[in-house]
Amino acid sequence: MQVLIIEDDKEIAAHVRVGLEKQGHNVLLVHDGREGAVRAKDGNFDLIILDRMLPSLDGVRALAEMRRAGVGAPVLILTARGSIEDRVMGLQAGADDYLVKPFALAELLARVEALGRRPRVPDHGGISVAGSIRLDRLNRRVTRGGRDIPLHPREFQILDALMCNVGHPVTRTMLLKTIWQFDFDPGTKLVESHLSRLRAKLDSGFEISAIETVRGEGYRIRGDA
Repeated sequence: MQVLIIEDDKEIAAHVRVGLEKQGHNVLLVHDGREGAVRAKDGNFDLIILDRMLPSLDGVRALAEMRRAGVGAPVLILTARGSIEDRVMGLQAGADDYLVKPFALAELLARVEALGRRPRVPDHGGISVAGSIRLDRLNRRVTRGGRDIPLHPREFQILDALMCNVGHPVTRTMLLKTIWQFDFDPGTKLVESHLSRLRAKLDSGFEISAIETVRGEGYRIRGDA
């Protein structure tokens, strides 16, 4: 993969770079938030590793700028801040994953691998449409029939995965891998419970269910929903 690292701590950045290159990835390293945002917009990266606190432009603002410019690459935020509020702020700005410092390189590499397995979808201004459902990745907004549908982050991620595969079923295993980074079945109703809540929110006030279960295959967003 082509990976962009935006990290001002040169020791951490070099450590991560060496680990990624040993895994066969091509890495570009910058130490400044403003420069990182420019490189992200000009390049074609498969993954961006972004520090939270950066000179000239902090990570959250840099990420928001990237998403507004249509950068669709998965973003993993590194931060010394581990509060719920800080994580939510990063996710709302468009982050795909969060790792709190200090971290083990093995965990970072595992998260990079998991993010790399997510399907890359052409980014049409960050918008996906299926029937009356419209998903706006840049603003983290979902509407159906023009009506706002507030979703929790996991529900948004599940819908995003389904919207990326309109017309094709998404398996339970795929959702466990892409949303929760599980390479095994936890033996719980994790996927089913989140899907049930997502369905209830999407279908309230509508006659046609937005998500259908394809027996033996998985779940599919309806193109005529």
